Amino acid sequence: MAASDADPVIVLERVTKSFGAFRALAGVDLLVRRGQKIVVCGPSGSGKSTLIRCINRLEEHDGGRIVVGGIELTADVKDIDAVRSEVGMVFQQFNLFPHLTVIENLMLAPRLVRRLSKAEARELAMHYLERVHIPEQAGKYPIQLSGGQQQRVAIARSLCMKPKIMLFDEPTSALDPEMIKEVLDVMGELAVEGMTMIVVTHEMGFARQVADLVVFMDKGEIVEMAPPSVFFANPTNERTKLFLSQILTH
Repeated sequence: MAASDADPVIVLERVTKSFGAFRALAGVDLLVRRGQKIVVCGPSGSGKSTLIRCINRLEEHDGGRIVVGGIELTADVKDIDAVRSEVGMVFQQFNLFPHLTVIENLMLAPRLVRRLSKAEARELAMHYLERVHIPEQAGKYPIQLSGGQQQRVAIARSLCMKPKIMLFDEPTSALDPEMIKEVLDVMGELAVEGMTMIVVTHEMGFARQVADLVVFMDKGEIVEMAPPSVFFANPTNERTKLFLSQILTH
């Protein structure tokens, strides 16, 4: 591994976040290195989504430090914009503009933010629609697509900004079971290509196959962190064992 690859691209040090009296993050430490695939799991309300939302400043952390690509996230808007330009995010809901076609959804940010010409943006959009295996859907509106197709459009839209890091917040939780595999397959391809990824998910099969590290959170804390082979075969924390016993039986 090259020295530059060994340097963490995301650093969280004692990060805290509260919503009123509820403490969503209670002093979280995490290092993510270039090209690593991290799967974050845990019960509802454990702080998983808050964790990744803080990484691209959709939520402002209360304490500790977050450094992404060498830039510390503070109140400085320029730094926030710089981090967001390198970090793509895919949500549970697809958040596509319903009045725009698929290709128009993909072209929007490259034209507005990257200042690409219409022709350049269209070429880029088609490249990533092919990348997620739905170029034939370019002229349709989101409502004409299945949930799995819409989520793949959302992934392609993020990729159009050529991010160095991708964050996924339970990307398959709103999908029907038969559509989950097509989205996970695309995510798996991204992982193989070396994309740095943090994925919040309950899809433990994906975690086994793709993750370099599985992180288990509970009550705002990282309770356990290990490679999949260790995490699933020999968890050490009782909360992790209980969670796995519940989720792996379904």
